[in-house]
Amino acid sequence: MPQTARFDARNTDPEEVGRAIDVHGYAIVENMMTSDQLVSLSAELEPHFATQKTGETAFLGAKTKRFNNLFMRAPTTRQMVLHPVLLGAADHILLPHCARYQVTYTGVMHLMPGEKAQALHRDGFFYPFRNPGPVLQQGSLWAVTEFTADNGATRVVPGSHLWEEERAPKADEIIAAEMPAGSAIIYAHNVVHGGGANITDKPRTAVALNFTLGWLRQQENQFLTLPPEKARELPDALQRLIGYDFGAPFMGAVNGQSPHVLLEDPSDEPGPRNDPSLDKAYRERVQWLQATAVPPPPGVVPTE
Repeated sequence: MPQTARFDARNTDPEEVGRAIDVHGYAIVENMMTSDQLVSLSAELEPHFATQKTGETAFLGAKTKRFNNLFMRAPTTRQMVLHPVLLGAADHILLPHCARYQVTYTGVMHLMPGEKAQALHRDGFFYPFRNPGPVLQQGSLWAVTEFTADNGATRVVPGSHLWEEERAPKADEIIAAEMPAGSAIIYAHNVVHGGGANITDKPRTAVALNFTLGWLRQQENQFLTLPPEKARELPDALQRLIGYDFGAPFMGAVNGQSPHVLLEDPSDEPGPRNDPSLDKAYRERVQWLQATAVPPPPGVVPTE
């Protein structure tokens, strides 16, 4: 594995992680969780494994248990999703394409012994964009247990986020994202990856915390999963990150106001109809797009 694709969260610059994702499509960051967080998270998840069914398709895994709504089921994830390395990487790879990004998915992938390797794929295939193209999502898989080549560590194809859609990886281009428990692999949605086979006698557990551009629909409907009475339990920064805020200038308004007013004291005065900082960020993105746009061929008149 290229040395530049592995970091330690205790002494790394999030911008460096973002630049590694630019080049490789992913970055492995160790020590994303403290030992106390890891113990708490494991305890929060454990009761749910007994009640969950395995996947209904080969892609979801005949011996894989999955569940969502982690901000309620596993409160430690509320701290994890606000980790400065995770947010810093998202700032780097997503903000060039939006004024604000949002949580799109939270989930657990619990691979039990005997699970087969998942088909290699790109996330975000439900959006009608072909590769290569802009990064639409930032994924992150957090190792609740150690990731090894034998227990189903995520397989990843470095550089595949830059490939044409039709190119398939060769066997020697696929690596296993091995990492200690408490680490995370942070990746662009268009890097080819997939869960590995678990040939050990113990499960492999991962938590996914994914972001998407603020103008795309979220994969997990955060507003039904976390209606206002539930969302009020979350930190303010996370309330806004799941969508209780403007997604772009005037986007996502409720009665002309920021949706965050739904979480505020009813006696409070309504907030402004837009966020000036969001206007500024949007203008900067438009200016960047105009400056980097490829000019039309000679004789072609662009439309307004």
